[in-house]
Amino acid sequence: MGMLDGKIAIITGATSGIGRCTAELFVAEGAKVVSTGRRRDEGEALAESLGSSGRFVAADATLERDWVRVIAETMEAYGRLDALFNNAGGPAPTGSITSISVEGFDAAMALLVRSVMLGIKHAAPIMMRQRSGSIVNNGSVAAHLAGYSSSMVYGAAKAAVNHLSRCAAMELGEHNVRVNSVSPGAIATGIIAKALGMDAGKADKIADQMKAGFTKVQPIPRAGITDDIAQCVAWLASDRSTFVNGIDIVVDGGLIGGRMFTPHQESLKQIKAALGI
Repeated sequence: MGMLDGKIAIITGATSGIGRCTAELFVAEGAKVVSTGRRRDEGEALAESLGSSGRFVAADATLERDWVRVIAETMEAYGRLDALFNNAGGPAPTGSITSISVEGFDAAMALLVRSVMLGIKHAAPIMMRQRSGSIVNNGSVAAHLAGYSSSMVYGAAKAAVNHLSRCAAMELGEHNVRVNSVSPGAIATGIIAKALGMDAGKADKIADQMKAGFTKVQPIPRAGITDDIAQCVAWLASDRSTFVNGIDIVVDGGLIGGRMFTPHQESLKQIKAALGI
């Protein structure tokens, strides 16, 4: 028995990273998955690897007309929708607030926030009619504290995603439809390299190289991996979490929990030495 047996799910941004891993896990747990993304070759390769339980619809999550098409194709194929993972995203403008372009800001907000709003907007009516469903939105630790992203715009956008999730949860929960968010910490994907200007295809291929740099940034002594997030999303999408609504689950190994113990103790030793204690 899989955790998601018989579930029908849509996963956006599924052509790489967290989205791809989540699609693979959903299928392994018994779901049928409609994956979306803008990179057709990668999406079709994913669908092929998932076999009869996976299909790919090329779509831009920032465009309402594409959402209408994705929902229509999903309903035509399966007749219902049980879970939506709004995962599509990408880098946002870096640098000082004094140098951020309006065009860059608007594009980032469209990709990171508008896409989530559209997903909720078009999935909700179906789930409300069914009186069941789970929507999970991809947030970030950068939504909780400043300085945890290379881009302040990214942090602001993810804060909007987390709060939009709570707001939607208060409405849709009345129809037995749940909305939650997941906030990843330092996960080894290509997103940082993309933010710094690397081509998306190349950035995805060097994701494993990020692991070494992430092993000591949180108390858990390893880098986060895409499966850490996928497992949380799968649980939220499943019937094991039917009383969980309107919350954000931080999956970060303790990254934003506070000061790490050992460095703190070392600084206290230095203070004592300086004071001659």
